[in-house]
Amino acid sequence: MLNCVYAGLRSGVRAQLAGVAIPRNNWYRNGRDERNYKVTVVGAGGGIGQPLSLLLKQNPLIHQLTLHDLSKTKGVAADLSHICTPTQVDFFEGVQQQALIDALQDSHLVVVSAGQPRKPGMTRGELLSTNAAVAMAVACAAGISCPQALLAFITNPINMLVPIAAEFLKVKGVYDPKRLFGITTLDVVRAKTFIADFMNLNPAMVDIPIIGGHSGDTILPIFSHCSPPFTGNEEDVERLTNRIQQAGNEVIEAKAGQGSATLSMAFASARFVSALLRGLNNEANVIECAYVDSDVTELPFFATPVLLGPNGIKENLGLPELNAVEQDALEKMLPELSESIKTAIQFAQTVIKDSNLEQDQRKADAVSRSSDSTQLAQNN
Repeated sequence: MLNCVYAGLRSGVRAQLAGVAIPRNNWYRNGRDERNYKVTVVGAGGGIGQPLSLLLKQNPLIHQLTLHDLSKTKGVAADLSHICTPTQVDFFEGVQQQALIDALQDSHLVVVSAGQPRKPGMTRGELLSTNAAVAMAVACAAGISCPQALLAFITNPINMLVPIAAEFLKVKGVYDPKRLFGITTLDVVRAKTFIADFMNLNPAMVDIPIIGGHSGDTILPIFSHCSPPFTGNEEDVERLTNRIQQAGNEVIEAKAGQGSATLSMAFASARFVSALLRGLNNEANVIECAYVDSDVTELPFFATPVLLGPNGIKENLGLPELNAVEQDALEKMLPELSESIKTAIQFAQTVIKDSNLEQDQRKADAVSRSSDSTQLAQNN
């Protein structure tokens, strides 16, 4: 299957990596000395992108909301523009890479919801053949248009697409591990909801860290650190853990093949975007769980609570102390997550190698350095 994907991508990725990174220089401020930001939603015409854009239109920290998709964004933008908030809305659409490059120009935050949704019986890994191109295209465009932007992926399989995006950002020479995120907030939102239902609480009162990845058994809620303390027994923990891990299938089955989780994912993503913006705005103690470049385990990517700041991740808070059951679950989960990451990195590196992208980028860098030297000599 992957060989077919490689063949389909070789011609496209060469064009995607062409171009030179453009420094960002437009930081907006309002009268209250708060920064206002440009946020771009890639996949804004889809089942997640539309409700997400609606929620982001209401975020007071967003100065400009830019929508991108292959189609539909003109109508979505017109609809959103009638909402009485000061956030400005614009749109780009089309299959040409230039439309994506233009949409991302000077973005402070790029949120990616584009791609094929999961269907009944489909694993997140099976989505790689259709959604890998999304990660590659966005990473390449971001490397040209907004190399300092925060880049947050909703599109599945997150466990694999985030490492793929990292490889392409490295080729562009703009990879910053503090600025790349896989959004796992939906797992936290679901856990808060299910635990609150069990304990008869307001979900807003519940806090629980979720570590690992964003598929099946790689999703590990840490009930020993639930706040307020979880009141159930071991069987309740096991049952709720399984429900949190399989909640995506619950929605897919309920929709009878007509879609996957969209509204809850949009809500969770809007919450995570808000946290990123609050971090950019230098608000103190903004903490969210996210799937990021990590050294807290032997794996290069792992979800843990992270402290957010003006440059993305201010501090990875690492693994919470685990009880025996949680430690065992972690050990059992690591091989599956490790295999996903290895497959993703090998996939990306094969596409890069087969397309001679590294060589092309080195040539582009050499030309750029030569141009800079010539310009400096002329100025002197």
